Amino acid sequence: MLKNTNGFTLIELMIVVAIIGILAAIAYPSYQGYVERTNRADMMSELQNIASEIESRKLAQGSYSTISTAVMNDFDNTDYPYQGTALYTVTVTPDPLTSEWTITAETIDDERMDGDGDLSLDYRGYKCRGTTCGTGDEWK
Repeated sequence: MLKNTNGFTLIELMIVVAIIGILAAIAYPSYQGYVERTNRADMMSELQNIASEIESRKLAQGSYSTISTAVMNDFDNTDYPYQGTALYTVTVTPDPLTSEWTITAETIDDERMDGDGDLSLDYRGYKCRGTTCGTGDEWK
């Protein structure tokens, strides 16, 4: 008599689970790095948008000092991103605004981006991430 065997043995299932566990252990840190790079890129883009808004309002109103405080409050001490968990707090200095402004995105303590380094952008296009500053790829 022939015995018909269907299904998987316990050892086969354990091998499959071990392989999935190894793949997950390799993929998860890579995914975390991807998420952090994406969050940083989003904040860098937002800093550029704020700088563009400051400059366009300066052109429209004639000088930095005429940009209303109410407008600057839209940017200053604001948490980003607007939706979901806030990762950065943005400040615009000085107050009142002058031609030598700086926008700083400070990481929020105990959130995903904590320890990644604060980002800043000034009126010259000078970018800083943590302590690395310049006009090139410092944000990367």
